[in-house]
Amino acid sequence: MGGGDACESADFCTLNFKTIMEQEGVHHLLYGEQKVPLPSGKEKTLWLLFSANWSRPCKAFIPQLVQAYNTLIETGKEIEVIFVSFDRDENEYEEHIKGMPWLVVPFNLILQTVIGNTYKVNQIPLFIPLDVGTKLLSKDAVGLINDYGADAFPFTKNRQEELKALDEAKRGGGNLIKLFTNGIEYSFVYAKGGKIYASNLVGKTIGLYFGAHWCPPCREFTSQLIEAYNDITTNEDQEFEVIFISTDRDLNEFELSISKMPWPAIPFNSNTRQDLCRIFEVKWIPCLIFLGPNGKTISTNGREMVSSYGARGFPFTEAKIAEIEKSLMKEKDGLPQQVKDSKHEHILKLDMAKAYICDFCKKRGVFWAFSCSVCGYDLHPTCIEETL
Repeated sequence: MGGGDACESADFCTLNFKTIMEQEGVHHLLYGEQKVPLPSGKEKTLWLLFSANWSRPCKAFIPQLVQAYNTLIETGKEIEVIFVSFDRDENEYEEHIKGMPWLVVPFNLILQTVIGNTYKVNQIPLFIPLDVGTKLLSKDAVGLINDYGADAFPFTKNRQEELKALDEAKRGGGNLIKLFTNGIEYSFVYAKGGKIYASNLVGKTIGLYFGAHWCPPCREFTSQLIEAYNDITTNEDQEFEVIFISTDRDLNEFELSISKMPWPAIPFNSNTRQDLCRIFEVKWIPCLIFLGPNGKTISTNGREMVSSYGARGFPFTEAKIAEIEKSLMKEKDGLPQQVKDSKHEHILKLDMAKAYICDFCKKRGVFWAFSCSVCGYDLHPTCIEETL
């Protein structure tokens, strides 16, 4: 992150900032509509925030920082933020500072350039300290705050390692209560009302489904997962549940996502959604992660398993998939490699398909099909009437 080595001495950093301001004829900061003296840095830890209204990453980061900052102030942390604008004009600047609860440098394009060059700002948003030796700090305070909020304080390397260790413990520890709630009882919601609690999931195979309504592949996969889910849960001997973790952009999208889902979801206003995305390192959607009855991860490739095997893959362990593959090969050995069926003019060849619709009975098929390479005609093996 740019600017990380700009200052190593607290006195130098604070005095350097004040000197730059005074040399440019600026002797105050803004706090709302009030003018306040330049800070000395002796009472609070001072941080510079470089941001701009035209930058999408900045506009996404500011609400995260506001929430973390307010929490830190409420809990008595001695921290102060000073905003340095990288906006191109004063209108953008005025729009950007709305709702900022910290100190703001007055809009000044020349001052912006001088401060930016001094602290070697080469990307925004950037969040760097004035009063702390930077060698101890995380290289990405912005990323830490996005991931952990106020818990990331004081944004040091040691704190980052502590938080990563906690995530790893939750990911592999097999404790569902801690995974979802940090020990506090927690409820998941259904689209049509009703709740289920984390404690109700103990002993079940669980699918953590990360998705969003705005994502077309998610909508397609949701239909496949619903079919598998319904098939699995109709068997009373199979303890299975799916928990939806939304990455939707707003509440309306979230409600559209869950409207047809038969399983519960983490409430949209819960930070647990973001926590689970981070803990399980979800980089793309749709993503389906399976936890075994002991609460430990058994597969991070649930989407492929469900797409390939449907309910037949339950409980989605490596041993079960190996068993299915062996069974499929045995089925293949019992089928002809090609057929000439009276219902179709071309020769049909044996093929494996994740899912298809039989052109004769119009029912869904999986795994083996007899397919036409000329026109795409498909038949279930059970619908074949004449073979070569």
